[in-house]
Amino acid sequence: MFSYDDYKRSADYIRKKTGDIDVALVLGSGLGKIAEMLDSPVRIRFEEVPNLPRSTVPGHAGEFVFGVLGEKRVLIQSGRFHYYEGNTFEQSAYAVRLFKLLGARALILTNAAGGINRSFSAGTVMMITDHIKFFDESPLRGPNIDEFGPRFNDMSFVYTKSLRDMAAGEALRLGIALKEGVYAFMPGPSFETPAEIRALGILGADAVGMSTVAEAITAAHAGLPVLAFSCISNLAAGISPKPLSHQEVMDAAVLVEKDMTALLDAVIKEI
Repeated sequence: MFSYDDYKRSADYIRKKTGDIDVALVLGSGLGKIAEMLDSPVRIRFEEVPNLPRSTVPGHAGEFVFGVLGEKRVLIQSGRFHYYEGNTFEQSAYAVRLFKLLGARALILTNAAGGINRSFSAGTVMMITDHIKFFDESPLRGPNIDEFGPRFNDMSFVYTKSLRDMAAGEALRLGIALKEGVYAFMPGPSFETPAEIRALGILGADAVGMSTVAEAITAAHAGLPVLAFSCISNLAAGISPKPLSHQEVMDAAVLVEKDMTALLDAVIKEI
């Protein structure tokens, strides 16, 4: 478990290289090229930052990239710290509190996810409206850090409606077919069974993945507005007749890269 001073030490290290930021963006599997849209980039390897875990998953660069987009000062987290890599949920979401301390006014989360909604196909972009998490771990477990938020925080409005409305308008303007739906978290690293996917579908999930939720909970606790997108990389187990693989996830990222880059560029400039 980390203290407020631990988080502050990490944020101060980044601030010396970047200054304060306006927007933070976390990239999912295969979306690392989006970091190339920043002007005058400054790269900081995860292992440089005190207390930060390392990312070990293919498709995750393992670095922060700071730069300017329009007039916004943006910090991109290119790579994640997943629970299935051996991290706690608190470690998985560690960077979110750094973004808060660095002055971010919004957090954008992206991920690659399996499609449960049968109207989705590989390459669909889904804006997350809510999530389902039955897994008993929480990034807020343990002593509360009052400097970030209350012991018992509200989760009614995790995915900020004003940001979602703005993103929907930008997608319409750009001609991007943006879907909306509920994201279900599963801990991984095994893909879900067909029975689990059927159960999640009955409960109202449209997509499923192994990330994002710990970060969203931590942001909600700290009062940091959140916008989140799932790039549907494959149809989930039991819906798709094919065996699932991480390579399929990586390959599908190519299908959405153009749309996601254009949408994120527009959204960040409007925040």
